[in-house]
Amino acid sequence: MSQISLTFPDGNARDYPEGVTAAEVAASIAPSLAKKAISASLDGQHIDLAWPITLSGSIAINTMKDEAPALELIRHDLAHVMARAVQEIWPDVKVTIGPVRDYGWFYDFDRAEPFTPEDLGQIEAKMKQIIAARDPVRTEVWDRQRAVDHYTAQNEPFKLELIDRIPEGEDLRMYWHGDWQDLCRGPHLQHTGQIPADAFKLTHVAGAYWLGDSDRPMLQRIYGVAFRNKDELKAHLHMLEEAAKRDHRKLGREMDLFHMQEEAPGQVFWHPNGWTIYTELQDYMRRRQRAGGYVEVNTPQVVSRKLWEDSGHWENYQHHMFIVEVDEEHAKTKTINALKPMNCPCHVQIFNVGLKSYRDLPLRMAEFGSCNRYEPSGALHGIMRVRGFTQDDAHIFCTEDQIEAETKRFIDFLSAVYRDLGFDSFRVKFATRPEDRAGSDAVWDKAESALLAATRAAGIEPEINPGEGAFYGPKLEFVLTDAIGRDWQCGTHQVDFVLPERLDAEYVAADGSKQRPVMLHRATLGSFERFIGILIENFAGKLPFWLAPRQVVVASIVSDADDYVHEVVAALRAQGVRAEADTRNEKINYKVREHSLGKVPAILAIGMKEVEQRSVSMRRLDQQGSRTLSLDEVVAQLAKEATPPDIG
Repeated sequence: MSQISLTFPDGNARDYPEGVTAAEVAASIAPSLAKKAISASLDGQHIDLAWPITLSGSIAINTMKDEAPALELIRHDLAHVMARAVQEIWPDVKVTIGPVRDYGWFYDFDRAEPFTPEDLGQIEAKMKQIIAARDPVRTEVWDRQRAVDHYTAQNEPFKLELIDRIPEGEDLRMYWHGDWQDLCRGPHLQHTGQIPADAFKLTHVAGAYWLGDSDRPMLQRIYGVAFRNKDELKAHLHMLEEAAKRDHRKLGREMDLFHMQEEAPGQVFWHPNGWTIYTELQDYMRRRQRAGGYVEVNTPQVVSRKLWEDSGHWENYQHHMFIVEVDEEHAKTKTINALKPMNCPCHVQIFNVGLKSYRDLPLRMAEFGSCNRYEPSGALHGIMRVRGFTQDDAHIFCTEDQIEAETKRFIDFLSAVYRDLGFDSFRVKFATRPEDRAGSDAVWDKAESALLAATRAAGIEPEINPGEGAFYGPKLEFVLTDAIGRDWQCGTHQVDFVLPERLDAEYVAADGSKQRPVMLHRATLGSFERFIGILIENFAGKLPFWLAPRQVVVASIVSDADDYVHEVVAALRAQGVRAEADTRNEKINYKVREHSLGKVPAILAIGMKEVEQRSVSMRRLDQQGSRTLSLDEVVAQLAKEATPPDIG
């Protein structure tokens, strides 16, 4: 029997017979490792312990301590166990697919009756019985006809359709969890007892079209979450409770910030309070960008199809674009335009007007560009996922030699902005070339090498996010972590050698020759709409004082204090504080409760004692009790807090 060589993470290598399994490899190292092993990674591919290994390579044995592979296996096995439980309780239910997703999994079922919350409890109980049985998990590779015959006999039409979608010649792998069988690529655990029975929960049911096609049957999708132990599950469920309390849609209603309606899907109706947040944030970013050496421009909303074809967006991005057809006067055919989904090609048009010299570079061109992108209705989510939005977009036209300095400069710029907005740290991902892309491999090699070198020069070692770059260039993705541990990808920074070539951008170099500039695409916040949603949820509506839409309410305790209330409001407004009067004939406790629900940071109560002393009684949001301050003291203090961080 021929031999293969397997290299371990410590650099040591051993020879094994061809066809050895990862389970046998683990046993050859130590009996204790064989007992703890759950899977293996072979040349970066996650494999089953039972799969034969036929080629030499690098191998690592995974245990439950290896978080990523452990969670993948737990969640994948639970999808199968849940489907088995459903069919054991309701044998007539048809199964489809059950992929792993963030924090858990889902599985789609075809069942005439809707699943109820009580059904979820029954399914969970049956799943725990299956786990307790410690049923073995085994796998086989079948030929296509055997699989078709099997699912025809089982009357599983969705599985037959999945087989039709698998390319000819590709193996069809089958898995059994006990006596229940499913078509699956794997890998899986070795028996159901390896699943932690106290670390999962079924969360909810939703409708889902088969294969996402609205012309296909509507199925029922059961969602679950799972972790390695009950403490991790408990922490996640607590996070979900916190997320529900912080939901920007709920807080948006309570704070009267915005609303959405079906007549304008994916578009935001900003109310005065919400628009105050928006404009304050935009004014802050405008000042920051001016100080950072940017010039601000504005470009058209509706742009001819020709420009999108020239830029490559028509070919690569058309499915996200809103098409606008216009009957031009005396034209024989309609003119086809598109609402711009991004600003980049328009910025190149500005760059191309007039002769540019190397002395003009780097040219940092910014726009608060209103963009429109088609998102499926099922993907829309409050102001976090919309069809119409504004980006704090900018493009830096520079030379290759300037990429490193401009990348570091942007990272420093972004870091300062995030700190001002309450995020002291972030992660950076490096998104590499996608399958569908413009430009040659040589151009992509140059772009990826330049961006990675520049990122490392800025003192950052990014995580690699393979295949997630834009069609025209690699990008950095800046990921924030909010107050309850959720990640949000916001800022981006991309190196682009393709678009300047396609749109014929050039500058005169020092030697008089004409050269292509490099185009750095960058966004700090990304979408204003989405970032405001993140801020609302991160701070649970209690925004930093300078961003709060309603900063101060001055409330009367008795009507005789009304004149002084208005005097206090006027004094605060004169110092730039957003203050309003509440002189309604209501009890002060009622007013305090109402304005606290609206997340007003400071409530000043005025009674006759305050009138006589020319003072105020100040209550802070979420603080017990109040403080008595003189009018001059409270105006000075609140005026200072109302000053944006880039000014104060």
